[in-house]
Amino acid sequence: MSAVSPAEGEAPDLWLEDVLGEAALAWVREHNARTEGELGARADYAEFRPRLKALMDARERIPYVSRIGHDFYNFWQDAEHPRGLWRRTTLASYRQPEPAWETVLDLDALAAAEGENWVWHGVDVCTPARDAEGRPVWRRCLIDLSRGGADATVVREFDLVERRFIPAEEGGFTLPEAKSSASWIDADTLAVGTDFGPGSMTDSGYPRVIKAWRRGTPLADAPTIHEGEASDVSAWVSIDDTPGFERVIHGRSVDFYTTAMWLAGPDGRRREIPKPADASLGFHERWAVMELRSDLVQHDGTRHPAGSLLAADADALMAQGVEALRWTALFTPTPTCSLGGSAWTRGQVLLNLLDNVANRVEALRFDAATGTWTRRAVALPGPGTLGLGALHEPHLPDDPLAEHCWVTYADFLTPDSLMLLDAGGAGAPEVIRQRPSYFDAAGLVAEQRFATSADGTRVPYFVVRPKDAPMDGSTPTLLYGYGGFEVSMQPWYSGGFGLAWYERGGALVVANIRGGGEFGPAWHQAAVGEHKPRSHEDFIAVAEDLVASGLSSPARLGIMGGSNGGLLVGAAMTRRPDLFGAVVCQVPLLDMLRYHRLLAGASWMAEYGDPDQPEQRAWIERYSPYQALREGVSYPRALFTTSTRDDRVHPGHARRMVARLEALGQPVLYYENIEGGHGGAADNAQRAHLQALEFAYLWSRLGDR
Repeated sequence: MSAVSPAEGEAPDLWLEDVLGEAALAWVREHNARTEGELGARADYAEFRPRLKALMDARERIPYVSRIGHDFYNFWQDAEHPRGLWRRTTLASYRQPEPAWETVLDLDALAAAEGENWVWHGVDVCTPARDAEGRPVWRRCLIDLSRGGADATVVREFDLVERRFIPAEEGGFTLPEAKSSASWIDADTLAVGTDFGPGSMTDSGYPRVIKAWRRGTPLADAPTIHEGEASDVSAWVSIDDTPGFERVIHGRSVDFYTTAMWLAGPDGRRREIPKPADASLGFHERWAVMELRSDLVQHDGTRHPAGSLLAADADALMAQGVEALRWTALFTPTPTCSLGGSAWTRGQVLLNLLDNVANRVEALRFDAATGTWTRRAVALPGPGTLGLGALHEPHLPDDPLAEHCWVTYADFLTPDSLMLLDAGGAGAPEVIRQRPSYFDAAGLVAEQRFATSADGTRVPYFVVRPKDAPMDGSTPTLLYGYGGFEVSMQPWYSGGFGLAWYERGGALVVANIRGGGEFGPAWHQAAVGEHKPRSHEDFIAVAEDLVASGLSSPARLGIMGGSNGGLLVGAAMTRRPDLFGAVVCQVPLLDMLRYHRLLAGASWMAEYGDPDQPEQRAWIERYSPYQALREGVSYPRALFTTSTRDDRVHPGHARRMVARLEALGQPVLYYENIEGGHGGAADNAQRAHLQALEFAYLWSRLGDR
């Protein structure tokens, strides 16, 4: 066997990186037609697609909401509104089985009127104004609209009261398509980072220059208030408008895990915020709150381990510095328990803890009389996945929801529920919404198992399988993983897997490999840079354990992953082609010697390393899937999927991997959605089509033999 890894600049398939090039798009259309012709002709595709679409459009889904002032807003897509409705209601109405929704923006109507393929990308709301009686009125916001799902957006000012965009001729703020950031300094001034021309963006393609844009003035004349370096991931400005605790923060994301921050005063003078470079630091009213990625040793010898959550008085931090300040540990990790997140009510902080990959919640309250924090456990469903979202609105002094939180819960066999928790009391949370069951879970079991990786590390994984699955290697099994950027893989409920996988006897496995955040920073840092292959070894160890247990066998075992997970399955496929019968590789990174030169790739060098450095290039090349392809090896016939509008991970990765496999005479399938961005699809019809293709492919590989 010989390696096939052409020198950079000599690879015959680099023309496929021309995203919208005529020849490249012709290649895409040809491969799409071939894949849709083969998989779309299958009976299971014909069954899956309408059922998946109906599930995605179902009215019984939970319409998750976010609070703006007195109202609760929801973005909703269904068969009649494929691009979506942004709508609102009151909490009293939301508690009813059929809330009374008021449409704020109809994205389908807007797209039709403007001849654009708009995709909703979110909203940023201005600090409320005051009416004649001094009551807060939430009126102005910025809406981000993406063409086809790309990360780049058009930003437009919108009036929440009149439900209309404010045109530029009326003084409305509008930014053309770019990877912009925009936040409200005050009602007439924005902090804007966008493409101002050469040198204004970082090497990663994000804003480097931030300007203060005053309403009614040309953007080109706006003064610069903050700058980063070209090598940074991005520069940014964050505004905290909490009454009495207003703060303007200037920041540089030096790399994916390292930041520098300054507190900007009204006079424009800045003071650097003292913190470890790799710590995440934020403010809540009087508190500075810091999450550690490495150990912190204070002047008195106190050691706070990586993964701790610390709190201290914000003014004292600025006066004394990090090491001299007396920090209080709100959370200290253990070998099995890490911090999954936090949410602040008016008087408490709720910690969402991840204990052996299952959530539990604790509430902490500061006692001003004693200067200490008291802690209590919060009774919530488990074991499974919990989400928290505080509802406190600081602009309402008598906010009746000041101590309330949204709580979500799901596990592999329990449909999602949305609950309203009064964190100030001891009562049970109120169930507001419960998604119906989409499959019969009576015949299924969900369990946690452990595999042993190549270096002896114990790696947990979840299995959802038929209770009576024979341990003879015959069960079609799909192994899913990610293993990067400190992202944890937790249980989720999926009606799609229910109807297209579980109903037919398939098993789903979710691997909690290193590189993720399941056990805190150390679990992530064990598989970055030179050690990135450990995540691949963990994934392979789980696959081998599934075979050894008798649940599955190589002919019945498929793998799936997207983005960094696409790199994962690409590496597993090239490293152990004998172990898998199917591979679904979604919006992937695959040519790791060029990833840093494509789109946002430079922003991930803290995770993978710098291929321009010879020492780092050597260990990246050893696992890079594109370079790892070999002549004379039989690879499983994989399905690669991506999106033309993905401006985060370049579609050239998937295109060129497929072209290289074809050059080696290997059978392969490819599908590229023209819309969709990094999520792969822009609406439910596209999502249903893509998922139906993927499930049809999996059954063709794992179930028909």
